[in-house]
Amino acid sequence: MANKKQPAKGKISKLTRLTAFWVIISLVGLAVISMLMPSGNLKDVPLSDVVKRANSGKVEQLEITGNDIKVTVKGEDKPTEKTVKEDGTIYDQGLNKDAKVKVQISQPSATGDIVLSLLTIFLPIAIIIGFFMFMMRQAQGQNNQAMSFGKSKARLYGADKKKVLFKDVAGNDAAKQDLEEIVDFLKFPKKYEQLGAKIPRGVLLAGAPGTGKTMMARAVASEAGVPFFSISGSEFVEMFAGVGASRVRDLFSKAKKNAPSIIFIDEIDAVAHKRDTRGGNGREDEQTLNQILVEMDGFDNETGVIVMAATNRADMLDPALLRPGRFDRRVTIVLPERKDRLDILKIHFKNKPLDSAVDLDKLAAKTAGSSGADLANIANEAAINTARANRKTITSEDVDAAFEKVAIGPERKSKIMNDKDRELSAYHEAGHAIVGHVLPDSDPVHKVTIIPRGQTGGVTWFLPPEDKSYTSIYEFKDILARAMGGRMAEKILYGDDGVTTGAGSDLKHVAEIARSMVVEEGMGQGLRNQVFAEDRDYFGMIKPYSDQTAEKIDKEVAGLVDEATQRAEAVLKENRKYLDDLAKVLLDKETIEEDEVNKVLKGATLPSKAKLHN
Repeated sequence: MANKKQPAKGKISKLTRLTAFWVIISLVGLAVISMLMPSGNLKDVPLSDVVKRANSGKVEQLEITGNDIKVTVKGEDKPTEKTVKEDGTIYDQGLNKDAKVKVQISQPSATGDIVLSLLTIFLPIAIIIGFFMFMMRQAQGQNNQAMSFGKSKARLYGADKKKVLFKDVAGNDAAKQDLEEIVDFLKFPKKYEQLGAKIPRGVLLAGAPGTGKTMMARAVASEAGVPFFSISGSEFVEMFAGVGASRVRDLFSKAKKNAPSIIFIDEIDAVAHKRDTRGGNGREDEQTLNQILVEMDGFDNETGVIVMAATNRADMLDPALLRPGRFDRRVTIVLPERKDRLDILKIHFKNKPLDSAVDLDKLAAKTAGSSGADLANIANEAAINTARANRKTITSEDVDAAFEKVAIGPERKSKIMNDKDRELSAYHEAGHAIVGHVLPDSDPVHKVTIIPRGQTGGVTWFLPPEDKSYTSIYEFKDILARAMGGRMAEKILYGDDGVTTGAGSDLKHVAEIARSMVVEEGMGQGLRNQVFAEDRDYFGMIKPYSDQTAEKIDKEVAGLVDEATQRAEAVLKENRKYLDDLAKVLLDKETIEEDEVNKVLKGATLPSKAKLHN
């Protein structure tokens, strides 16, 4: 039987004292009320009425204490009325001495009067003092909490935590090699010191989201067998000025006491923006950054503390943080290649019941551009899909469904489309597929569906046959043309005035790629080999070019979009028969794979108007 977690002794003691205090106050208060109201709920009656009824024999007993009288009438066994006499005896008030009434006289308690007087004086004082003590305790607790703002929120991963080793991290062999040297530094520092080598003070892990930067850092700590302090950059900053800097000091102090150790700051760009573009001296994030710079630069090389940080926006970091002596090493964590993706998939499917027919190598080929986190999500979604179907083994269908769900969103099977919308969707997706099929530098069509997915009414999926490191201008232009295929199919089917909002996301995608080609890749016609990188400061976007250049950029972008539109329209007009055939198949089957697409479009040709090169 599991042991129940017991509250801390201090908490029990504090709660008991507080409860006992208020119980005593309540009891004393009740006692005072009882003493101040000794007659309970007795009825007040005039003395003259009591005397009159007593003389006539209608009163059984009079209990006289001082000047207070309790009256028991005939037929009752206890007092039901009360009254007050003046000084003197009851007989002086008019009661006949021969009246048939029992008179019981008792002297008031002197002790009771003294206690009552003391309670009346001191009880309010005690209550006030108790109230102020309670408020002071509350204030002290709040003060302790406020003082804790300056304490680091870093989480310590030590020997009691699950270890992550380099063998558990697939891919990024070059990055692992760099980090293995860090492990060697921590394990055998004397070997390097004897040769005059200095242990790196900082390692910056830069890469796209989901590529395993945090896992790499934990692997370094596990392999080296040292404490690992992990904190997010955003956890340094609070609404109070100076809190972030205080937390930095506290974190580095803890790390030095546990040296050799590793400090890992995730998403460091949250507090390490370029200071010359943020504005406002004395900002809390700037104070935090300054303290990080001071702590890293003030390190003793023999402390054995290494700072590791992760970011996907290395270009936003302050240059002072990146100079030698602070982050001495910059390790780039890249998206996994096909072989690495296969290794990652094997790790994530390792403890899952996988059908023998599942081809992970084929899945690795299809997932070009996916991060390790994406691949982990695919494996998890496949297992969920299998459980939902009450099966015991993950099949190829489960893996494919998971891949498509992660890549383009879940199917919206509940969405009902009328016949016109289905026809429009079929021609729209067929337009994408035909243009992409015949253009020479386009990726092959992998799948076409008119089942709504995510925010789209249908999907035409293009997958590269192999991983690519570079993209040519011809490939970019074919991407633009096939993206315009859906809008041009609508135009051919319904005319210029019949186009719909179905191509909205396509047009946005086209505009983004065309602008990137001109501004970032130097692929404009009149602005060839010129790039115009934009930046942001605290007040908004900074454009490092003139208004005249901005006008040229807009014309170049418009030219690329117009060219793509004309090429797509030329392809669809030349292959109108195949457009109708593919749309008909889609209306019938809703989803078709690559082999069937190639079969339907066999014979489709590329018109001369759509050619970019011979």
